[in-house]
Amino acid sequence: MHLLRLFLSAVLFLSFGTARAVVIEGQHFDDNIRLADTDLVLNGTGLRAVAWFKGYAAGLYLRERTKAAETALAADGPKRLRMKMMVEVESKEFVKAFGKGMRRNLQAAERAALSDRIERFDRSVAELLVLKKGDVVDLDWIPGRGMVLSINGRPRGEPYAGAPFYAAILKIFIGPDPVDDRLKAGLLGQT
Repeated sequence: MHLLRLFLSAVLFLSFGTARAVVIEGQHFDDNIRLADTDLVLNGTGLRAVAWFKGYAAGLYLRERTKAAETALAADGPKRLRMKMMVEVESKEFVKAFGKGMRRNLQAAERAALSDRIERFDRSVAELLVLKKGDVVDLDWIPGRGMVLSINGRPRGEPYAGAPFYAAILKIFIGPDPVDDRLKAGLLGQT
């Protein structure tokens, strides 16, 4: 009887005492994280894939869950877009994809207003040369600091000022013309 109680206590602790995780294609995303002294929840996850080629799994963290892109883009407080690379990719391909996503989701005037940050971001990513399978790319919005690009938990360069720049980055994934409609639906918890 004593062993049964210990077993049940252990099961309850494991069920309620630890953070849950979502697993997509073998990639783990914690259900809750802490960023800039703020608790965030996993809004959704998705996979960037073309046919059988799986590029990365991604998770979007916000203060509160939402299924609406506009609400996610306008949400106050810290945010994180986490990408877990599933293949090796030359950084120049990543830069091209970001550029294409910006052109698809921003007006020319918006891109012009952000051009200095876009160019600096492109240079920072290009300096990586290669993103390896297993690398974790975090794009964090930290109010008062800006967007922080981190690779495997290490910040790359200075933060990028301005909420419009972070919104432009997020629009690549959840904007009106996203890089991948299924990825957008997953990040918004619509699937």
